[in-house]
Amino acid sequence: MNLLVDELPEAVEIDGQEYPIRCDHRTCIRIILAFEDDELTGLEKQAILLENLYGENKPPDLGAALEMGLKFLNGGETGEPRGAGEGGRLYSFRQDASYIYAAFKQTHGIDLERDDLHWWKFLALFMDLGADTTFCNLVSLRKRIKTGRASKEEMRCYREMRDVIDLPEPDTRTLEEREREAEFLRLIAEGERRRAKETKA
Repeated sequence: MNLLVDELPEAVEIDGQEYPIRCDHRTCIRIILAFEDDELTGLEKQAILLENLYGENKPPDLGAALEMGLKFLNGGETGEPRGAGEGGRLYSFRQDASYIYAAFKQTHGIDLERDDLHWWKFLALFMDLGADTTFCNLVSLRKRIKTGRASKEEMRCYREMRDVIDLPEPDTRTLEEREREAEFLRLIAEGERRRAKETKA
């Protein structure tokens, strides 16, 4: 696929049949936001992808639909998802939303609230945001911190602004593992309350 000469895809082919997809940047970002949400299970994330991308036109082969959907979200490529650079995630569409919006406006003069972009156009422009934008400076700083190349001044800035700079790592535990941990913590808290009552008595 060559963005300069080929038409951007508005459908995916599964088992020899084309299925139209919603290919605008807002739809795709909604799906990515769901995938960033650790409160959702893997099945819920998959359902959100299928519902948002295909709507009523879901292919019968849902496994292939998911695979083609993920490939579309990754700009037609298979492999590592975008944003997972050296040392882990470098940006978040949830946490960095305002910086990304401002960077598009500053670099390309595009208002993401008003302008509609095909997802692959969005990705191309996203990868070419200006180095002088707050977003790109933030991503660069995160990379230097994660790889141990940050200066003393940058580390001081990091300690003061951790809530802006730090990105939560994805929770890869299964639902059962999360439930077991929640039950374990509940039992500990219950034991501490019991001990506190016994101490007062």
